[in-house]
Amino acid sequence: MKILFLGDVMGRAGRSAVAERLPGLRAAWGLDFVVVNGENATSGAGLSEAHATLLFEAGADCVTLGDHAFDRSEMLSCIERETRIVRPLNYAKAAPGRGARVFETRGGKRILVVQALGQVFMKRPFDDPFSALDRVLAAHPRGGQVQAVLVDIHCEATSEKMAVGHFCDGRASVVVGTHTHVPTADAMILPGGTGYLTDAGMCGPYESVIGMDKAEPMRRFVTGMGKGRFEPAEGAATLSGLYVETDDATGRAVRVEMVRQGGVLPQAGPAPVPAGGA
Repeated sequence: MKILFLGDVMGRAGRSAVAERLPGLRAAWGLDFVVVNGENATSGAGLSEAHATLLFEAGADCVTLGDHAFDRSEMLSCIERETRIVRPLNYAKAAPGRGARVFETRGGKRILVVQALGQVFMKRPFDDPFSALDRVLAAHPRGGQVQAVLVDIHCEATSEKMAVGHFCDGRASVVVGTHTHVPTADAMILPGGTGYLTDAGMCGPYESVIGMDKAEPMRRFVTGMGKGRFEPAEGAATLSGLYVETDDATGRAVRVEMVRQGGVLPQAGPAPVPAGGA
């Protein structure tokens, strides 16, 4: 299975980058399934129903959220109607929606998408992600009921993301981190066949401070005082994420490559696979 995961979509610039580039990538790379983290897509905090629709129309099969999952009150009802949106598994027991869902690709393959929130350095205490993931992965063995399993681990600490990757190794096909908006350079396949990247980065403008216009964050760092609100940056946006190929029979990852497309940065990503080749 050919899977593309795109990191946190940041504001208008990020939405535009996905809308403009994802349809072409889906066709050029022959993608079976696309997951997009959309929790910052609306004004940098949360996701509106209209912007969720835009991401689906661009080619996303599933949109994951994060700690800003319900910053937009309309998501409380939208997520009950729109089953392609996956909120964090360990957000809160009373939260609407689901934190894990099995999807069927256009070619009839089945993939489990799961999202969990970390606990380290996060603004509020969430339930234990390891026990929550353990239950879901035990119920959906890769290469059995599902051909692939993707875990989006949304947290601040790189150490916690790495621990989740190793915890899921041999059970997930892909573990990819989100939340920090800064891509890491450690894409790899773990010993048990799990494709891994500590952080996918964001789909947004890197001429910014993690997607926000530079002026206000810099003022606060330099002076210790705020003057205004954080506002999403505009300008050229880079599409950042992870491309993964998995073996349908076993669910193991056989190829992982970072994706960097557009914006002001060097281009990277998988070369198209020739017809009939691998």
